[in-house]
Amino acid sequence: MSIKALKAHLVTKPEKELLQEIVKLYQQFSVVRDFYDSQISAEGANDVLSKYKKIIQDEFLPKHGFGDARLSVARKAVMDFKKLNGLNIHLVDLAIYYVEIGVKFTNMYGDINEPFYNSMESMFAQAMKWMKQLNVESQFQQRAAKICQDTDGIGWGFHDGLCETYEDYFDEIDD
Repeated sequence: MSIKALKAHLVTKPEKELLQEIVKLYQQFSVVRDFYDSQISAEGANDVLSKYKKIIQDEFLPKHGFGDARLSVARKAVMDFKKLNGLNIHLVDLAIYYVEIGVKFTNMYGDINEPFYNSMESMFAQAMKWMKQLNVESQFQQRAAKICQDTDGIGWGFHDGLCETYEDYFDEIDD
């Protein structure tokens, strides 16, 4: 159905019926719940951010056992969050968090592989780009610098790639 057809359908419904439909969607679909929770209050937005951070955390470093480290699941969490909220400071936070958890994972378990590092580097670059677009560099500079510092000595050119990206947005990292 097209947006035009949907609007034509919705305009025929009384307000009470539309409210009932929205409540039903909210109850049945977590993505709708997340959308409204993010839009209605700062507390709701923080709760949704925490939910997506937990998805990433559980994929790499769950509280019990070993994570599956599926990049597709963790990246999907970031992209799903972006679909819900668009470009905002919480998205930058989540993207930086993705890389922070990836760095902790590789520091815990040792050398991973090139696709893993490529994913981390591309997410870091995307976070830096979003950060610049929102003009929130000062809020994330310390975390970004720590990512670079925490990757010193990791293979596949991972450290160098992250530091080059960092230096595209900030001065050199203080060691």
